[in-house]
Amino acid sequence: MKVFELSAQPRTDLGKKATKALREQNLIPAVLNGGAQVELPYAGTLKPGEKIVEIGNNKGIITTDITLSQEGVRKLVFTPDIFAIELDLNGEKRMAVVKDIQFHPVKDTILHMDLLEVSTDKPVVMEVPVKLEGHAEGVKAGGKLNLVMKKLKVRALYTEIPERLVLNVDNLGLGKTMQVGDIHIDGLELVNAKNAVVCAVALTRAARGAAAAAAK
Repeated sequence: MKVFELSAQPRTDLGKKATKALREQNLIPAVLNGGAQVELPYAGTLKPGEKIVEIGNNKGIITTDITLSQEGVRKLVFTPDIFAIELDLNGEKRMAVVKDIQFHPVKDTILHMDLLEVSTDKPVVMEVPVKLEGHAEGVKAGGKLNLVMKKLKVRALYTEIPERLVLNVDNLGLGKTMQVGDIHIDGLELVNAKNAVVCAVALTRAARGAAAAAAK
């Protein structure tokens, strides 16, 4: 997976007025989730922008409220590619991936972003684009290849997640489907439903006519 460099600033004023002012400056309020797990009550010192979200059993997770720029994230968001993000937060490097984005209902501006901090020892779940390769047998017989799921959810270490999942369809026959359960890629776990259809070779009118003629 490619790495995208992104600068951020800690955000300490979380009120509605401050958030509105940020957006008027073409800035995006965001949260960096997935920080260190700590015991509660917490005896340490939090950095600017950090807060603790309680998760139960006297434990909490440190999250960081940050500010990003619309221009800074444009090439990260408005692309079909996926990235690992090298986040520069006041000179400290943190690795993350995009968890969620909220867009303005009319404009293409981003209202809020959630990032997830990642490490080389903790698997994450990401949506990875699907690319089909090969020439399906069913297409040779007159069918039409349809990509039903353009992205699949993958669980793995972020360093092992590819930029796209390349699936060979050479053996996919006429009227046949490829389901999630049919796909096996070393080092990756697909978390979509096993019976979900990823791609299919549909019978076309011409293919039905050819099949009917051959049956006579």
